[in-house]
Amino acid sequence: MNNMKENNFFNLFYSLCILIMFSLLTGCQSNTNKDIKKGRQYKDGKLPLALNISHPQLAPPVNISEYIIQVAKIKVASPSLYQRNEHIYKAIDAWINRSLDTSEFKKVGLNSYEMAGKDNYGNVHLTGYYTPVIRARHTPTAEFKYPIYKMPVKTKGKLPSREQIYNGALSGKGLEIAYSNSLMDNFIMEVQGSAYIDFEDGSPLVFFCYGGKNGHGYSSIGRLLVEQGEIEKEKISIQAIKDWAKNKSEKKLKELLIQNRSFVFFKPQHNAEVKGAAAVPLEANASVAVDKSLIPIGSVVLVDVPLLENDGQYHGRREIRLMVALDVGGAIKGQHFDLYLGIGDTAGELAGYYNHYGRAWVIKP
Repeated sequence: MNNMKENNFFNLFYSLCILIMFSLLTGCQSNTNKDIKKGRQYKDGKLPLALNISHPQLAPPVNISEYIIQVAKIKVASPSLYQRNEHIYKAIDAWINRSLDTSEFKKVGLNSYEMAGKDNYGNVHLTGYYTPVIRARHTPTAEFKYPIYKMPVKTKGKLPSREQIYNGALSGKGLEIAYSNSLMDNFIMEVQGSAYIDFEDGSPLVFFCYGGKNGHGYSSIGRLLVEQGEIEKEKISIQAIKDWAKNKSEKKLKELLIQNRSFVFFKPQHNAEVKGAAAVPLEANASVAVDKSLIPIGSVVLVDVPLLENDGQYHGRREIRLMVALDVGGAIKGQHFDLYLGIGDTAGELAGYYNHYGRAWVIKP
């Protein structure tokens, strides 16, 4: 009898414990849902409410001077774009001049809207891009034999795929504007969207800007190399891809590259600065490529950027940058920013390492 009472008491106590734990868990879940609903994030281009629960006290942006130069370039190169966003640019000028912090945008009539990120918890995918400097010749030689093309005149139907172009579909049509000595350099130039061409004849570098594409689907060769076991997922970068390509035959390289059917064409510009899709010269560390269906061109964003060491490693240091959305990219979709890092090999090496996450806020009225 005593054993039965003890068992009943134990069962009752156990049931009460389970009930209390369930209540606590559902209570926590309810609070979490409320918090998520309160903290409206920038998911679809609409701005319902400012983020109002977890706005951090961020450090001041480190790139104020670069940001000011970037906005000045917008004013000169694209007056219409500047006018569309003038009220924002001037309000941010006031914010800078008053030495306000990142929680005080309201004092100048602005607000910060946190982007939802890839995971809906604020983690925006951050990659980097740069402007390569590529060696080339005006006419083909035994070494410099890989053509860079200008955009063909559009006709009915699709333009040739990458494989068809590699097999000569555009040859003899007068579309060749230079010849490089590296198929991989040409491909990286396509991925970056532009390059400076060094003809190594004493003449100034020529800027080859984006001139169009063939309209075929884009596939990431980095992803393909990971899937094929050629490069470890944790080590994938432009630098890793370039290292992989160094000792590969032309045939092996083409077998990989043709799996990306998309192909980019270029347009030479003499004495020109690097420009993005907005036709505005880009300032390194102050401009960013975005998905323009989500972030309108000309928008200002505050980005929490992880800092990488020279070997590409991240050791916990971060900085805040004030940046302007002035470019787009075939692979830049949704909650993904591509940071413009500058010109040449140093910028290229850093850009190649970037495949990280950071938080970002759109600055709007």
